[in-house]
Amino acid sequence: MSDLKLLRATDCTASFACRAGISISVGQFLGDVASLAAILPEHRHVANQCQDRYRFAVGFAAALCRGQITLLPPSEAPGQLAMVLAGYDDVYCLTDSVSALPGPTIRYPQALAHHSVPQSVPAFPAGQPAAILFTSGSTGQPQPHLRSWGLLVSSALSAGAEIGVAGLADAALIGTVPHQHSYGLESLIMLALQHGLVLHAERPFYPADIRDQLARAPRPRVLVTTPVHLRLLLAEAGDLPPVDLVLSATAPLPEALACAAEDGFAAPLYEIYGCSEVGQLASRRTVHDAEWRCLDGITLRQDGAATWAGGPAIAEEQRLCDIIELRDGRHFRLLGRNSDLVNIAGKRGSLDALNAQMMTIDGVRDVAFVMADEPADGPARLIAFVVAPGLEAPTLLAALRQLIDPAFLPRRLHLVDSLRRNTLGKITRETMAQLRAL
Repeated sequence: MSDLKLLRATDCTASFACRAGISISVGQFLGDVASLAAILPEHRHVANQCQDRYRFAVGFAAALCRGQITLLPPSEAPGQLAMVLAGYDDVYCLTDSVSALPGPTIRYPQALAHHSVPQSVPAFPAGQPAAILFTSGSTGQPQPHLRSWGLLVSSALSAGAEIGVAGLADAALIGTVPHQHSYGLESLIMLALQHGLVLHAERPFYPADIRDQLARAPRPRVLVTTPVHLRLLLAEAGDLPPVDLVLSATAPLPEALACAAEDGFAAPLYEIYGCSEVGQLASRRTVHDAEWRCLDGITLRQDGAATWAGGPAIAEEQRLCDIIELRDGRHFRLLGRNSDLVNIAGKRGSLDALNAQMMTIDGVRDVAFVMADEPADGPARLIAFVVAPGLEAPTLLAALRQLIDPAFLPRRLHLVDSLRRNTLGKITRETMAQLRAL
């Protein structure tokens, strides 16, 4: 396969990114990439910790120009970064903050001097290693997975075609998720590079900030987010700024929430299903489709209870951690994660499915079912942690009895003010352990 270009844009005056309302051109981006690449140290790996999305994109591209592999830890926690760096000898950190980082560190310059104007868009061999992404560690030690440049490009092109970004030329691309994660890398950085969307450098987190940035961005607008952020945005009073496309991670996303989001934003909402082991695998428009459709180049097969993802878009066939009901090689239903399966009194269920049922009760804002510690005698039972302001536990249990098998009713139901989730809407193992100790 021939070399694959860094970005599809050919007009150097076109906008590549935007920061604080100021456009950054394709030519400026290419100049910054060349200038940063010239001053990067001689190392094989780089941990790109730039918080500004534009600077992260420049650092990612500069590393490719130098043949360096970007390490993307499973979270932004300092301990996770230190753990990742400990596994690599020839590594340094790239950062745009003043925080101390473990290991050799280079700071992103406040201004990059352009010594020459790039004559062409850089291109890289499809097989060139581009990034190493790590599993979240929510079910064990985080594991590294190498992604080549060709696989990242192929995934971005397939996902863009599936969700219809071709009709959104020069759209403002605004995300609430970390760009160092697999979902953020592919749905923000790679979509901008391979589809000409305008990457917004800021990363809004609070609902008011997200609304403000969306309102100030020109149309068309694309919002890349999670079900947790969607729920928070819809809970705020007032109309939402209209957008042209909403892209959500799968966390899971209830159909009712997807419908409310489409109504609120006056735009179609697509879910992307993927994992750090493989990357983006499938998509669906949640309000229309219960089934998922694999992206081009990806097929699924089952071997007993296990589901494997393979095809030209995947370097090596991978076993998936989810429970999948396969319709054919490209269509399936997602039933939950293997780690979420529970067996109580001989009956099998899914924690994700129980969470989804609880979320249908009016007034419930968030919920997490967990297994109680193994009892000394008697059957295993569940515990539920619920965010439901103004409601009482007996009321919730009475409503839940109408929705689930009695075997899965929680032994204890704790009402809590909030459930601490990470930036992708997941509850970490550490948080789960703290909840169980209540």
